[in-house]
Amino acid sequence: MAGKRVVVGMSGGVDSSVAACLLQDAGYEVIGVTMQTGQDEETEVLEENGGCCGLSAVEDARRVAQKIKIPHYVMNFKREFKEHVIDYFVDAYVKGRTPNPCIACNRFVKWESLLRRSLELGADYIATGHYARIRHLENGRYALQSSVTCEKDQTYALYNLTQDQLAHTLMPVGDYTKDEIRQIAAQAGLPVAQKPDSQEICFVPDGDYAGFIDRSLPEPVPPGDFVNTKGEKIGRHKGITHYTIGQRKGLGLSMGHPVFVAAIRPQSNEVVIGESEDIFAPALLCSHVNHMACEQIEDGTAVTAKIRYNHRGAACRIYKSAGDEICCLFEEPQRAITPGQAVVFYEGDTVLGGGVIERALQETDIDLYIR
Repeated sequence: MAGKRVVVGMSGGVDSSVAACLLQDAGYEVIGVTMQTGQDEETEVLEENGGCCGLSAVEDARRVAQKIKIPHYVMNFKREFKEHVIDYFVDAYVKGRTPNPCIACNRFVKWESLLRRSLELGADYIATGHYARIRHLENGRYALQSSVTCEKDQTYALYNLTQDQLAHTLMPVGDYTKDEIRQIAAQAGLPVAQKPDSQEICFVPDGDYAGFIDRSLPEPVPPGDFVNTKGEKIGRHKGITHYTIGQRKGLGLSMGHPVFVAAIRPQSNEVVIGESEDIFAPALLCSHVNHMACEQIEDGTAVTAKIRYNHRGAACRIYKSAGDEICCLFEEPQRAITPGQAVVFYEGDTVLGGGVIERALQETDIDLYIR
């Protein structure tokens, strides 16, 4: 693509590094950019966890850029990252929800902010190392298509990209498996060919979400009561930010058999504990719907819906509710439908759209939410 300029978001990992190589080989004018988001943890901690936004990421990206002879810059996105990712993350947990900060980062930092600055610099596209593909459909719209490798497919975390963002984005890695990407990196002599993948949220490298939230607030989240589904007190919890729907481990309750977090009630500071059957539901309500492959999804459309990143997907039909909300009716009840997580709709391997899960619905609730 001679003459077309593309800014590659280089995280210092093997995937974005190979994306830059592939685009350079395809004839693009490639510029590498690493986004500085304010993660100032020790370099060795970030390296151990495969961090994508810290000091070691900048150095690794710079070494790759030097190897393939492309310009490399560091852009400051600290303000955008704090507003759209960290503040959102903390606020969601305090409200008893389980957020997905990577989805927020993709939409508002890696795309909205990076794309805007890149276009201002005369770029035609931005590119990333995500395992996904972009297709321009016959109806004129752009949509995500699953990568060639299901194990690494990342379309779930990208469902809320806009049409304009997709039109100005390239994702060359989606046509390869992870092993092929590492092989390309090794053949190109990239210093990150064997760098481990990121395993944790970049701004919580030790995995202690609740501790991070407490340090971000004026006062720590207070402890409260565990209650059963009848409302009876059965113990004390450490603070609602320590728990998520479906959780079994780390409850500190001696019930004589496995029990699970069935609900989180921030208003009363209670965590509801139930049996296995209490965390299954036949439907869900979602909001903030982003339509991707089509302008609207017709009532009764049969789709495959993923309710978390590692969910295999389940058959369901979707129906319009009030405002922009959608009600999803599953063929079989689903486990641990979690407010704050995303539900993403697929038709085959194409993303139709998705939204934010507001609540699980039981049979008695469904008629209330379908127009």
